[in-house]
Amino acid sequence: MGISIGLYDSVVNAMNTSTAKAHIDLSPPQPKLRVRNPGWFLVSPSVALLLLWMIVPLGMTLYFSMIRYNLLYPGENEFVGLENFTYFLTDSGFMPGATNTLLLVGSVLLISVVFGVLISALLEASEFLGRGLVRVMLISPFFIMPTVGALIWKNLIFHPVSGILAYIWKLFGAQPVDWLAHYPLLSIIIIVSWQWLPFAILILMTAMQSLDQEQKEAARLDGAGPIAIFWHLTLPHLARPIAVVVMIETIFLLSVFAEIFTTTNGGPGYASTNLAYLIYNQALVQFDVGMASAGGLIAVVIANIAAIILVRMIGKNLTDKA
Repeated sequence: MGISIGLYDSVVNAMNTSTAKAHIDLSPPQPKLRVRNPGWFLVSPSVALLLLWMIVPLGMTLYFSMIRYNLLYPGENEFVGLENFTYFLTDSGFMPGATNTLLLVGSVLLISVVFGVLISALLEASEFLGRGLVRVMLISPFFIMPTVGALIWKNLIFHPVSGILAYIWKLFGAQPVDWLAHYPLLSIIIIVSWQWLPFAILILMTAMQSLDQEQKEAARLDGAGPIAIFWHLTLPHLARPIAVVVMIETIFLLSVFAEIFTTTNGGPGYASTNLAYLIYNQALVQFDVGMASAGGLIAVVIANIAAIILVRMIGKNLTDKA
């Protein structure tokens, strides 16, 4: 009896010891220090180079915005604090430039998103001969340089004497319109929209190919029409691609310059001047690098605020429709 009790105690002790070891073995491994990971040393040069690529120009811009730096007076570089920002914000061209920038960005975004979604949906829903060629032709304007595209519109389409629109006006006995003189901002919006609409079409067409076709077939079996399928399935599916289009286009549209410089030079007056062209005018026409640097920093802040607001607003509204 004593031997059996002793044997039982030894078995119980062995089971408790093995259970304790099992608990110890099952515990999650401790995370290793990131410094010991060799990948950190391999990535650090590229990260350091990227930081220098961004920080050095930003730091120089911030430095020039804090001093009086005019190329006409090279010896006067004293510290002025926020004086350049004050002068830029109170400049006579700031409010027209900011208003034109908002109108340009908003109009091009509206045209790109609306027509991009409609054209992509039509191409996805229809089958016809040469659809691949049509897709290539639709996205081809995006690969044309902005200066070349602006010159094409200026000399071949908008020209009041030899342009295509002038020829059409004359066919109907109407007087040709000098678009760049009478409607400068509208002309810039049309040119920039023609360049950026293919980008939206490219992103949205690619996104539509990942739409689940079984959901569309089930909706058709339930009696849903094309408009209902588009509104309740296609549009919510495109919420994130549309947000990406809005974010990327907003960042680039805030810095539109080549189209304005090639066609209207910001005129007449400030009729087609945006913030990017106003900064160029301060830096390379009036030679005030300090004020131009302050304007560049203001434009960067506006670009980030606009991108965050637009992406959150559009993404939330379209996701709620799902």
